[in-house]
Amino acid sequence: MDFPVIYTNIWDVVFAVPAVMLMTQVLKKVFRLRAVYVPAVAVLIGLIISILISHRQHLLGALFMGYFYGYGAIGSYAAIKTSLLHIRTDKKNYS
Repeated sequence: MDFPVIYTNIWDVVFAVPAVMLMTQVLKKVFRLRAVYVPAVAVLIGLIISILISHRQHLLGALFMGYFYGYGAIGSYAAIKTSLLHIRTDKKNYS
C-alpha cells in the first residue's frame, strides 16, 4: 500500500484551519466546554472535516491532514491568545 501524495493547497491554509478554530469556539461557548477538552475537540473537528470534505478519496491521507487541521487551529489560537495577552499587559512598550 502506497502512501498518497498529499498537496497542501489554499483550502488547507485559508479555510480548513480557520473553520476548525471557529467551530471549536462556537462549541466551546454553546456547550460550555472546559479548556482541557478544547484541543481534543479541535482535532476531532479537523479529522471530520478532512475525512468528509477535503480528502474523501483516501482515508489515510484524510487522517494525516485532519490532524494538521486540528493542531494548526490549536497552535494558531494559542499564538493569537498569547500575543493579545502580552500586548494588553505590556502596553507601555507599544505607545
